[in-house]
Amino acid sequence: MKRFLIATGVAVLLSTTAFAQSAAEKSGVNSLVGVAPKTEDFVTEAAASDMFEIESSKLAVERADGPTKAFAQQMITDHQKTSEELKALVSGGRVKAALPTEMASSQRDMLDKLKGLKGDDFVKQYHSDQENAHEDAVDLFKRYGDGGDNADLKAWAANTRPALEHHLKMAHDLNK
Repeated sequence: MKRFLIATGVAVLLSTTAFAQSAAEKSGVNSLVGVAPKTEDFVTEAAASDMFEIESSKLAVERADGPTKAFAQQMITDHQKTSEELKALVSGGRVKAALPTEMASSQRDMLDKLKGLKGDDFVKQYHSDQENAHEDAVDLFKRYGDGGDNADLKAWAANTRPALEHHLKMAHDLNK
């Protein structure tokens, strides 16, 4: 009986940790402590980030100044490419996860805010959003590339990270 209770207690703790990890990823706790996200969380966040990058950059191509338009066009091209690569990993069966059909509500809110802005207000907000989004993406891809549990996805994250770091540098440069 004692062994049964201990085994049950261990099983409960392990299952709680698994659920907490997903919650910790959503709340940002994993990022603070440098823990790799679960595969499902990584796929969801990476795909949603690409959606935001593409949609916000399409607005920037329409509304922004020359340097910002050039940056935005590069974001559209590069993030469409990473979206297709991620879809291929998932649809090819190498990654067991579901792709989201829409971006996160916080990203939708940022996009809605951008839609309501014009001129310098739009450009400043777009620059800020790009810097923040790329900081988050670099962190996400670093954590998964360093400690993810799917070898194919881990390699893809590690190979994609330098491009995201370059995007982050470009976004920093826009804000100067």
